[in-house]
Amino acid sequence: MKIYYNGTILTMEDNKAAEAVCVDGGRIAAAGDLKYLLEKYPGAEKEDLKGHTMLPGFIDPHSHFSAAANALLQVPLEDAHTGEEIGDKIRVFLEKNNLKAGDWVMARGYDHNQMREKRHLSLEELDEICPLNPLVIQHKSGHMGLFNSKALELLGVTAETSSPEGGRIEKKDGRLTGYMEENAFLYYLQKTPAPGMKALASAFRQVQEKYASYGITTVQEGMMVDRLLPLYQYLIQSEGLELDVVGYPSLEAAPDFMKAFPQALKKYFRHFKIGGYKIFLDGSPQGRTAWMQEPYRQVSGEDEKDYCGYGTMKDEEVLAAVKKAAREGLQLLAHCNGDAAAEQYIRAVGKAEEEGEPVKEIRPVMVHAQLLRRDQMVRVKKFGIIPSFFVAHVYHWGEVHVKNFGLGRASAISPAGSALKEGILFTFHQDTPVIEPDMMETVWCAVQRETKEGRVLGAEERIPVEEALKAVTINAARQYGEEAEKGSIRPGKQADLVILDQNPLDADPGQLRGISVLETIKGGKTIYRKE
Repeated sequence: MKIYYNGTILTMEDNKAAEAVCVDGGRIAAAGDLKYLLEKYPGAEKEDLKGHTMLPGFIDPHSHFSAAANALLQVPLEDAHTGEEIGDKIRVFLEKNNLKAGDWVMARGYDHNQMREKRHLSLEELDEICPLNPLVIQHKSGHMGLFNSKALELLGVTAETSSPEGGRIEKKDGRLTGYMEENAFLYYLQKTPAPGMKALASAFRQVQEKYASYGITTVQEGMMVDRLLPLYQYLIQSEGLELDVVGYPSLEAAPDFMKAFPQALKKYFRHFKIGGYKIFLDGSPQGRTAWMQEPYRQVSGEDEKDYCGYGTMKDEEVLAAVKKAAREGLQLLAHCNGDAAAEQYIRAVGKAEEEGEPVKEIRPVMVHAQLLRRDQMVRVKKFGIIPSFFVAHVYHWGEVHVKNFGLGRASAISPAGSALKEGILFTFHQDTPVIEPDMMETVWCAVQRETKEGRVLGAEERIPVEEALKAVTINAARQYGEEAEKGSIRPGKQADLVILDQNPLDADPGQLRGISVLETIKGGKTIYRKE
């Protein structure tokens, strides 16, 4: 038993603060007056917060946990802005890891928007960079990527290979360029060899430490496919999970996961829970594959006129997924970036509701909701859809959105302010490994809405600090249906806690992302402490 005191304790319970918190057996025993707690629990160990701030542990409403682990085994390209810089990083990786000719090389994190020439590398450039190894480079968005000739050959992709529905294998003058997007890229990416179990197990330990270092105690596996099944069998059998992980298999992979882990269906088993299903309805706005109702702006001579991106599922398929989830009492997460994709999902949820399916009960989630329009929010609220906004897009790609959509539409991305006014429950996420799982940066983005160039993008969509904190604590717990267990500091709930070096409610809003996580506590046990 331990009593935390001498700091600011934000309970996230109706604007209440507490002088002290008592933790016993991994749960909150009491929160309130210090004198009362000391008298009630005289034998408790005392932990001095030294003036720092305690909150409930942050909850990740959407990321790709295994992809974040896998990213640690790949060539990081976030800081590469030319083909030459990409080549240098890949060659260093080859040498450092003693890779032989013919070994697969996986890289990730490049963004053509950040490249000096504002374009994807050509097949010839890829082959020059990596002439002896099959090479795959995943775009920072996760929705597109590049394959060199050796990779294409091993995957059986030729100039005659047709693009799948909801995806594109790019060809110019009848020849492959190495570029693929959406269903095409994801299909062939899954056919590449997976890392060895020993390497992955080590990566999972590291990635859990990373999430914990940002104060996160519950994470999401946002799209589980068949190839992840052996990995999760190993992780659960070896009790390798320290954080709570909520998994959402694809419709195709779900039967295998449910058969393998019946004890984890809708409840935690060794920190793993199958929460429901995941579908995705479009692509990425910064990659110009998000499905829009109004066309993208033409920013180069090669851009197609009246281009609106595209969807990845048919209306009847989306409706069937909504009905299936509702009938089984399982949550459904739908990736929707563009307003056309959002519209498709809203219509499907509404139709299922009208036909008597208990959709509201499963708390359907609209993941990303980047370009969800304000006029669509009335139906979002009516049908009980929870938008989980990737609000850090404002900072990381805000200027790209201005270029692609114009200032008006770009200013309305991640419309948290409008959702708050409408009384809609919403959450925030980072879609890790797209960006780091940095909750305080996300809170700063929601409050300030500044781009990398310092432009305020959509001042009317700014929200107060406390509402931003709710989006990653109590609201996130509600998204998962776990508000009785997590998301606030209240007697009986799990002792999932984070200690910050400053009180976000008192800090300069412009400095919020500079607030540091000092300690993360999961079930009463410290799992991270800043040195």
